[in-house]
Amino acid sequence: MGREYAQQINAQLPIVDDPEINRYLSRLGDSIARVADNRGLDWRFFVVDARDVNAFAVPGGFIYVNRGLVERMTNMSQLAAVLGHEIGHVTQRHSVEQMANQQRANMGITLACVLTRVCAGQGANAAIGLGANALFAKFSRSDEAEADRVGLDYIVRARIDPTGMPETFRILMAERARRPEGVESWFVTHPLEEDRIRQAEAIINAMPPSSLQGLTRDSRAFQDFKRRLQALPPSPAPRN
Repeated sequence: MGREYAQQINAQLPIVDDPEINRYLSRLGDSIARVADNRGLDWRFFVVDARDVNAFAVPGGFIYVNRGLVERMTNMSQLAAVLGHEIGHVTQRHSVEQMANQQRANMGITLACVLTRVCAGQGANAAIGLGANALFAKFSRSDEAEADRVGLDYIVRARIDPTGMPETFRILMAERARRPEGVESWFVTHPLEEDRIRQAEAIINAMPPSSLQGLTRDSRAFQDFKRRLQALPPSPAPRN
């Protein structure tokens, strides 16, 4: 099911086709996924060439991160936090539970419209229907909390600094206050308030100090990856 949905998504969304960018994201994602799941999933990681800030997961191990989100990050641990969280949605089967409520025929257009606004406009919204719009309206707070919790565990087990998660949340909260249209897509699909930041920090503070020693916070490879992404032509504007 996940492969079929991913094929639809990749056919509709502007996926970045740059070998170096894709190689780095896959390497970082795989370093987290291999400590998160032992089912032998063929994890795939993609950068969506979209200015909107968002990330999402499809069952089977397909993880998508929007270019607009990566460009707002300042270090590797923040991107790892996003990947760990989305990997958590897969391992905890949150995406499967949501997709079970939607017919396959509508899935590709639903994801494209709701997650990146490529179908912005009343006509497109009417075409996909209220049920399709509701599919990815929001994960529940309990799902988000669980994805945060297991994602933090995965990140630390991958020897990456987990403080990137609350840092990312604070970056997004600050931008929502300053320029809400820039992060609209994220907040449509990811409930985020100050209490969620405090919960993530509490989980980190409860971890054994020995497990937090010597963790990687940033790398030259991440900064090269980000610069290469920023050097690409501007992302296409959402289609009306």
